[in-house]
Amino acid sequence: MKISIPIFVANKAHLKNKLFILLFVVTTINFAQTARKYSNEFMNIGVDAAALGMSNAVTSSSNDVNSGYWNPAGLIGLEGKQASLMHASYFANIAQYDYAAYATPIDDESAWGFSVIRFGVDNIMNTTQLIDSQGNVDYNRISLFSVADYGVTFSYARKLKVPGFQYGVNSKIIRRIIGKFASSWGFGFDAGLQFERNDWKFGLMLRDITTTYNVWAINETEYNTIKDAVTGQNQALPENTEITLPKAQLGISKKFEFHNETSLLAAANLNMSFTKTNDIFSTNGLSIDPALGFEYGYTDLVFVRAGVGNFQNVVQIDNSTKVAFQPNVGLGFKYKGIQIDYALTDLGDQSAALYSNIFSLKVDLSIFGQ
Repeated sequence: MKISIPIFVANKAHLKNKLFILLFVVTTINFAQTARKYSNEFMNIGVDAAALGMSNAVTSSSNDVNSGYWNPAGLIGLEGKQASLMHASYFANIAQYDYAAYATPIDDESAWGFSVIRFGVDNIMNTTQLIDSQGNVDYNRISLFSVADYGVTFSYARKLKVPGFQYGVNSKIIRRIIGKFASSWGFGFDAGLQFERNDWKFGLMLRDITTTYNVWAINETEYNTIKDAVTGQNQALPENTEITLPKAQLGISKKFEFHNETSLLAAANLNMSFTKTNDIFSTNGLSIDPALGFEYGYTDLVFVRAGVGNFQNVVQIDNSTKVAFQPNVGLGFKYKGIQIDYALTDLGDQSAALYSNIFSLKVDLSIFGQ
């Protein structure tokens, strides 16, 4: 069952993009008592421009404050307190994505951290009440609302007694808000594992291992204002629970050091969903999307990154199928504990050139005496 909010647009040129994103975000939200292929997808976009520049192929190599997102086991790699920030704009600057994280070692064997993500569209015009009961257009009846998703993650990591092994766990709180129409709370868990031997690193990340369970509350008063606006839609209240299926990432990486103070990190991921999707390898019970990433570094000061991922089988107009993919590139600069990273990412069909510029900041707080 879906809930959709109809929009009667007075100025089409001004509201064209906002109408698109409203329909995209709101009408695709399913309230159901069964598991869905796509749920809480804002938690899968990715954080940290350094990782995004490598097409997210960092499950095995992540070892800093951002590991709370990519693989909490990597928090063991922290040498001190770190903080990270990222901001990105999607869909022609309509949707805003913000991320902040903090992590610190507890002792030589363990570490902890937390992060906050917000993905939202603000100042959406609700014109469902634009025309009053007498058929008059009254612009004072237009109101504004926001559609926003929040994710708060608490992470813990610890070394295992077996040399080279470390694990991490996440507990997640999800908050989703659709103006005054509906809101939900969700809870879930992730688990990660990393292993290193002979300079090869291996990683496994299990997201939503117990399934993440969202419970929705619908404002029936507000709902009644839109339920009859479009014939055949919103005639009955949608169900109020939503389940996010588990996903898994399996990674491998190796860093090659050269004599001229340069290095090359090569990494690969297999991103797995336990359902049938458009991924390049797909069955009824498992779909796999590979990703490759590279990072060339000079004196641990300057970094150049590239990656390719999101391999999808795309059906053409003539019903033929082609393989589409997402290339990413990035740059990074690190100096005295401050690292600034940039990524140019393709969000969809390469022919549409839907690229986004993403910047992130990572700081070793020891430079401030912390």
